[in-house]
Amino acid sequence: MSGTASPDLIRSQRRRAVVASTVGTTIEWYDFFLYNTAAALIFPKLFFPGQSPYIGILAAFGTQFVGFAARPIGAAIFGHYGDRIGRKTTLITTLMLMGVATFLMGLLPTYATIGVAAPILLVVLRIVQGIGVGGEWGGSVLMSMEWGKQNRRGLMASWPQFGVPLGLITSTGCFLIVSNLTGSGFDVWAWRIPFLVSFLLIGIGLYVRLRVLESPAFAVLKKDQKVVRLPVWEVIKTQPLAIATGAFVRMSEQAPFYLFTVFVLAYGTTTLGMTRSAMLNFTIIAAAVGLVTNPLAGYLSDLFGRRLIYGIGIVATALFAFPYFGLLNTRMPALMLTAVVVSLIFHDIQYGPQAALIAEGFGTGVRYSGAGLGYQLASVVAGGPAPLIAAAILENTKSSTGISIFIIGCCVLAMIALLVMPKVAAATEPVDADQSTGAAAAAALEGKPAT
Repeated sequence: MSGTASPDLIRSQRRRAVVASTVGTTIEWYDFFLYNTAAALIFPKLFFPGQSPYIGILAAFGTQFVGFAARPIGAAIFGHYGDRIGRKTTLITTLMLMGVATFLMGLLPTYATIGVAAPILLVVLRIVQGIGVGGEWGGSVLMSMEWGKQNRRGLMASWPQFGVPLGLITSTGCFLIVSNLTGSGFDVWAWRIPFLVSFLLIGIGLYVRLRVLESPAFAVLKKDQKVVRLPVWEVIKTQPLAIATGAFVRMSEQAPFYLFTVFVLAYGTTTLGMTRSAMLNFTIIAAAVGLVTNPLAGYLSDLFGRRLIYGIGIVATALFAFPYFGLLNTRMPALMLTAVVVSLIFHDIQYGPQAALIAEGFGTGVRYSGAGLGYQLASVVAGGPAPLIAAAILENTKSSTGISIFIIGCCVLAMIALLVMPKVAAATEPVDADQSTGAAAAAALEGKPAT
């Protein structure tokens, strides 16, 4: 390369970066959400039998939390390598790790076969899943965002986020289809099929990710020999507030999301007496709406600002906390569907611009580490505990009122974090390959076939 790159090559690689990030993220979230659905509906009796329904659900949600606790570990491990050797190689590793763990879950003997060893092995694989998805998010977001234009970072970074509703649709849909086709056999053997399908998805993910080149921003950093030696330590030492606010700003999105998509399955089938198919259908429809609202929110954040759009989502989620359960508790399918759909729309208003909001707070050299740590720490303080907290509140109060108050409390913490979040650190970086001389894209394309 001669220090520049043609517009056609840049556009081609930009498309590939978006597709690779979105498809890969969809597959990894398929794996992660598949476990969540199973934890709510099937794992209590397979891996924790002989318990009361409440204790069984609590145990299943407890193993789910282990995966969340492992996510910051994955963010630290893969953040280090993502900032040291590049986004692409790291993303291929996380995809393999996640897919293999999910596939092996489909082969696990149950408690009836090997006793207590079954839930122990389930926990081990859940930890591996958590490490994989913990390293995935930062790389997929950065691969897409760093190939994009500066004035479209919100939209570009929202495409990997698009993988969340798509992963939710595919995992829930697969669970629903197999359940309906196999009937009583689902609880005996067919529950394994959605997990085993993950093996096929690994091949698809590898194909699309191997075709994209390294992001221009990191390519320039490496070419100029400015790679940070210990990026995780460096970002913890220099930007602790950015990491902390990146975690707590997600309280209003992360905790409610796992109530709206995981806890609601157990609540609807156990407390409200709805069928499993009905609750899964509600979730699929709501996730389908997210295919539009998620990138739309990212685009709107480019026009009106990340913080404004995100703040609207926080306020809307808080205001909907009581109406949400009020609609669910009617047991009327139309109103229950409305509750599930609206709850995820308010989630998407935050989730669309969230990736750029967090990632822009860090420079290229520590962005994978800093953004990943902030994002995944929310899994420990919000996403993981949320279903456990909700189940405990419901068991002890026999009412959903406390859960609504919990949601509002999460929104208050998120709003405080949004208000004190440091200003954007990456706004002046010349990573826009169209607006710069093209040197960044040339560095990424140098010596590589750009077909």
